[in-house]
Amino acid sequence: MCRRRQVRNVYLQCGHTVNLPEEIIRCENSKCKFSLFHPKSCKPPVCLHTCWQYLRYPEQYSPNINGFCPSCQCYWEMQYYQGRH
Repeated sequence: MCRRRQVRNVYLQCGHTVNLPEEIIRCENSKCKFSLFHPKSCKPPVCLHTCWQYLRYPEQYSPNINGFCPSCQCYWEMQYYQGRH
């Protein structure tokens, strides 16, 4: 069954988090109406009784990244190039 994926990157150097855009992870099940393998000929009312009509609970994870978030990285690079390091 297809599902949503939610990723929140945690940056250890600054402690900030950045939520990435939610993705839909497609399955290969022809009985899932969200799948690319679901036949176009399968339509209501039959589809409502034979196929999955909802996405699974979202997969969530938060990788810890040993670095600065993009905003802090940009700030520190600007400080460095302006001679304030």
